[in-house]
Amino acid sequence: MSRFRHFVAIDWSGASGERHKGLAIAVAGAAGGPPVLVRHRWSREDILAVLRDLPPDTLAGLDLGLSLPFADCGAFFPGWSESPPDARSLWALVERLSAQDPHLGAAGFVDHPEASRYFRRHGGREGAAFRCDAAPHGRGRFRVTELEQARRGCKPYSNFNLVGAAQVGKSSLTGMRVLHALSRQVPVWPVDPLPPSGPVVVEIYTTIAAMAAGRSAGRAKMRSYEALNEALAALGSPPVPGKGAVDDHASDALLAAAWLREVADRPELWAPGRMTAEIARTEGWTFGVA
Repeated sequence: MSRFRHFVAIDWSGASGERHKGLAIAVAGAAGGPPVLVRHRWSREDILAVLRDLPPDTLAGLDLGLSLPFADCGAFFPGWSESPPDARSLWALVERLSAQDPHLGAAGFVDHPEASRYFRRHGGREGAAFRCDAAPHGRGRFRVTELEQARRGCKPYSNFNLVGAAQVGKSSLTGMRVLHALSRQVPVWPVDPLPPSGPVVVEIYTTIAAMAAGRSAGRAKMRSYEALNEALAALGSPPVPGKGAVDDHASDALLAAAWLREVADRPELWAPGRMTAEIARTEGWTFGVA
């Protein structure tokens, strides 16, 4: 029998404001059937409440980066005396510097005089430490799990890059406030070890789910029910009802929920070859990158 009975996939958004089209939740059950979209105009506070009240034996995937690069330079923020030693301390720092931002935003962190030196922001503002020996190319620094994603054909973006439609930095930083707020109520793998029972939160990358369903990284977004149901069928899932266009945030969440159900019991995904204990506690890892 599967370790998990419920599979929750959350497409995340770091946009400013309270409620966002880019926030979507889908659920798949171990007993089978199509994944189900939980229809609601979500806020980040809403999703935090959902995570605090997950049913037992739930695997919940958040589409964001749960940490920042550390292994390449031996620190999140080389040269800053407040650079945290691990992921949980990073979440606490983001929370402390963003505590006045409404709706679990993170503007206070990226606008901080020291923290801002490491990020590329809108308006041509590139911090002096954004380019470094580990990232002289201008794409920003990458975690080890993101380098592994690239080796598999994905196109990850640095969490230090906050510019462009495909950037994930804002999502990741706002997500860190949520992870901090969970306050160990729910384990976050691999920062926390996988417990023998109870709910677990993991980082996911919906492109990995799409590639597992036979789509390329460049075709990971599905904007029609036909394309979505083709991908679901490739994962052994029944189709979802609907015709014509579908919102890509909804399709990302639906496919990822079905994918989590399909792969959750694969032992190699819980023990990636390049994930050391040091990487687990500092950078974390993306579930599905073995």
